[in-house]
Amino acid sequence: MMISIDTLSTFLGWCSILNIGLLLFTFMAISVFRNFIISIHSKLTGVNPSELPTLYFHYIGTYKLAIIVLNIVPYFALKLMV
Repeated sequence: MMISIDTLSTFLGWCSILNIGLLLFTFMAISVFRNFIISIHSKLTGVNPSELPTLYFHYIGTYKLAIIVLNIVPYFALKLMV
């Protein structure tokens, strides 16, 4: 069974919206509750609290790149095909 281009572009559009929403939620949570999150994550993982902001920045950057490459670019490519 083949999926139509319209169905796939709709799917990728919704994936993009949900992933961008999750990215924004993560960014806001880390920004607003920074000290609380750092203290919890350092206790749970044993990572030095001074290293956690760098790890958070790396996580957000990697997730943003994955959203762009795996959701947004294919979505626009499919929209150009129609």
